[in-house]
Amino acid sequence: MVFVCACRPAANEHYQGYVEGEFVFVSSPVGGTVERLAVREGDAVDSGQLLFELEGEPQSLQIVGIEQRIAQAQARYEDLKKGARPTELAAVDARAEAARSALGGARQNLVRRKAAARGGSAAVSEEEVDRARTEVQMRAAEVASLVAERETLVLGAREDVLRAAASEVAALEATLAELRWQLDEKLVRAPAAGMVHETLYRPGEFVPVGRPLLSMLPPENLKVRFFVPQAVLPLISQGDSVRVRIDGIDGDLRARVSLVSSRVEFTPPVIYSKQSREKLVVLIEATPMPEDALRLRPGQPVEVRLD
Repeated sequence: MVFVCACRPAANEHYQGYVEGEFVFVSSPVGGTVERLAVREGDAVDSGQLLFELEGEPQSLQIVGIEQRIAQAQARYEDLKKGARPTELAAVDARAEAARSALGGARQNLVRRKAAARGGSAAVSEEEVDRARTEVQMRAAEVASLVAERETLVLGAREDVLRAAASEVAALEATLAELRWQLDEKLVRAPAAGMVHETLYRPGEFVPVGRPLLSMLPPENLKVRFFVPQAVLPLISQGDSVRVRIDGIDGDLRARVSLVSSRVEFTPPVIYSKQSREKLVVLIEATPMPEDALRLRPGQPVEVRLD
């Protein structure tokens, strides 16, 4: 009888792999000319740190104009709510008083005409009485019109006019908010802590909307990829701890298995042997970081040992 068992690899057995990074490409939702680059390639940045600034003068000028228009529209709206000015009301009151006086005179004239006609006076005809009565009606209508005019002035503008004025103010305020948002978006900050990998534009160059201006590599986006024989696969599970050795770094770095592939494949063509690694050269432009992850660079060959 033959027994087959899966045993742990020897302590000195290692598997070839490499470091891979998932870069974050940073852009602005607003296009513009690069005014300032606040970082350089290789710089370590904190989350929220300013990365670059686009020219904000177009939005700044528009904001000034919109603020002036809002002030004018708001003043007009408030004026419509107030109604007429005191001097306008005083003018209407004076016209109404004159109309009431004229109405009183017309009424007295009608009384006299009626009395003369009833007394049989030949000098006053029925037509003159009718004209006097019409005069009273006209004067009374004038007084009523002026009273209604004064009430309208006191009430202010109609509801539909007020709503239109308020809508104008709201529309201008929305435009102002959008311009301020655009201006804020021209100051682009780091979405996470990490290292600036590459800058793609320089000050004075125009960046289209949504086009990345730089790329950065957060330490949590670094991972070690290595390959093991399919016979060893049953010994590895997600969450297992492994030791990673990198040329030029004393001691082992620790890593944890985050993914076990669901398929097997032939040995990939890009695997670094001991001999080929000695021929590799790497350009280093880095600031030492306290975290182990920041000591890694995408593309570095590694040796991985299982615990």
